Amino acid sequence: MSGLLRLVPDEPEPAHDLAAAAGPVRSGPRWAADPVDQLAEELAEVCAAAVHPDEIAAVLEADGLTGEQITERYGRSDAFELAAELYARVPRSHPEPGPRADPWKTHPGRFALRALVFTLPGFGYALGAPLMTGARDGYGLPAGTAGLVSSALFAWAWNQGLAHRAYVRLAAGGRPAAGRCLRWGAPLGALLATAAALLAPGPAGPTGTSCFAAGQALYLAAATVLLVLGRERLLLLTLAPTAAGGVLLLFLQPPSVLRVLLLLGTLGGVLGVAAHQILRTREDGARGAAPPALSPLASLPYGLFGLGCGVLTTLAALGDVLRRSPGAATAGAAVIALTLSMGAAEWLLYRCRGTALKALARATTTRGMLLGAVRVLALCVAGYLAALTVLAFGTALLWKDGPPLTVPRLTALLALGAVLWTGLLLQAFGVAWTPAALCLAAAGAESAALALRVSTPVTVQLLVCTGAAVALLSVATALLGRLTTHR
Repeated sequence: MSGLLRLVPDEPEPAHDLAAAAGPVRSGPRWAADPVDQLAEELAEVCAAAVHPDEIAAVLEADGLTGEQITERYGRSDAFELAAELYARVPRSHPEPGPRADPWKTHPGRFALRALVFTLPGFGYALGAPLMTGARDGYGLPAGTAGLVSSALFAWAWNQGLAHRAYVRLAAGGRPAAGRCLRWGAPLGALLATAAALLAPGPAGPTGTSCFAAGQALYLAAATVLLVLGRERLLLLTLAPTAAGGVLLLFLQPPSVLRVLLLLGTLGGVLGVAAHQILRTREDGARGAAPPALSPLASLPYGLFGLGCGVLTTLAALGDVLRRSPGAATAGAAVIALTLSMGAAEWLLYRCRGTALKALARATTTRGMLLGAVRVLALCVAGYLAALTVLAFGTALLWKDGPPLTVPRLTALLALGAVLWTGLLLQAFGVAWTPAALCLAAAGAESAALALRVSTPVTVQLLVCTGAAVALLSVATALLGRLTTHR
């Protein structure tokens, strides 16, 4: 995502060429004994409207003024020192910013569609339940659950990193470059996720569980391809058999054969469509620009962030069961609410960026920039948490098998949602290692507390996720309040 803040007013300005300043001294007003005074007159509008000296430095550098020219002509060490002096000499005058198009404006319907494609695969677990019958492990879960969870966590981490890498290729080299990345990365990820299911510790599940884990790995890889290439509608169409099976489950118990056929219908459809889309990117290969070299470690923090989020979400769903709490049940409603909220989360990420640009355009001081960023961030976080609250109550009414949605459980879910949303916001601005480290630390703290049986999982989740959310929000506030963040 490129920076979009314009530092120069839209009105025509007097032409000037700062690069030529290294030559003979230009004639200026008689009172301009110091060449900096003449430069201040030429850049009066820019300097008067600047909120920070860095804005003036950016204009100096954009006009081609080098460090050597600054030292020779103006006697200053660099553009920043010269900009600071210009900023101090010219009084502030901040005209009201004119109307400008919001580069981050987008239609909410797109994100409602993404929320559906994130959530509908959950019906697959309900349809595949007969495949996972039989012996139970030490936690009362079907044998093979550890393999399914291991596979899902690995796929979550791998596909987060793969999606980042493919998006970078897409921006730099177009669809052919992204297609080359996905062509190798998606099948390899599916293979490794399947291996993670087979090699997971604990009792092995029935053959059906292993097949379901393999299908899950293949689906997630193919869905990543379609989402990166912007084919959400095609992905939704491939989910039609699974969605139909989920509706059917509300009224009757279909036979196992029909369940398997519906699952295979979705899996075959999504694999076929993803393969077709990758083949289409090859047709444009000759016209695609060669992307720049990308370090293999560039996508690592994005994958680690996905792993941390996956562990936190898994513990939110299975924490009571893994701790063997009395009457423990899987908190499936929490996971459904989180996945449904991802559409609203993505839309609010766009609104946060667009609104932050408007707030910065209205700011006249550095402090005003920071306060504007705080207001924007607070409004967007509050909006997301409000949406998550509504979804949590809605899913709790429909999901009768899980634990009741008490105030502590709801608060813990909101803290987890704040961690996920703020981490995604920082990633959108290119800050990847901080959310990855904090999410992994939170996941490790919750896992350790679960192993040591420290308090209840809900209490631990509330404390840990609240601390992580506060840290992430502090970083995001400082980031949004800097002008260079929005370039």
